[in-house]
Amino acid sequence: MTHPDPDHLPFFVYGTLRPGERNHAAHLAGRITSHTPAHLPDTALYDGPGYPYAVETPDAGPVHGDLITPLPTAYEAVRAALDHLEDYAPGDPHNLYERVAREVRCADGAWRRAWVYVAGERLAAGLRAKGALLPDGRWPPGRG
Repeated sequence: MTHPDPDHLPFFVYGTLRPGERNHAAHLAGRITSHTPAHLPDTALYDGPGYPYAVETPDAGPVHGDLITPLPTAYEAVRAALDHLEDYAPGDPHNLYERVAREVRCADGAWRRAWVYVAGERLAAGLRAKGALLPDGRWPPGRG
């Protein structure tokens, strides 16, 4: 088995970056080699103002989304665009989202390591206390 470059992992997307959603067209269309349905275990999904938040929570989930693989020639630009969109800067304690490497399960049953943007800890604590949980782990609610 070959191990992917730990800095060039695919991305697990679960909200506005999924195919058919508004940020997919703006940031990913024409810049990816593939996308496949996948899910992220041990994570709860909360409804936000126009987009969702994934919150790492043992025994919760799964969160449903897609595993996307950027074109090798577009990888750095895609990662920079997604970091900017998700208001993520490495090591910044005020990040809205954190980019973390996690194992996701693809529709074919295979497990893949991927970058995932999850709610930063301060935000996650507030969501766990008062957030609007999406119990089926899908956004927008009712999406197949």
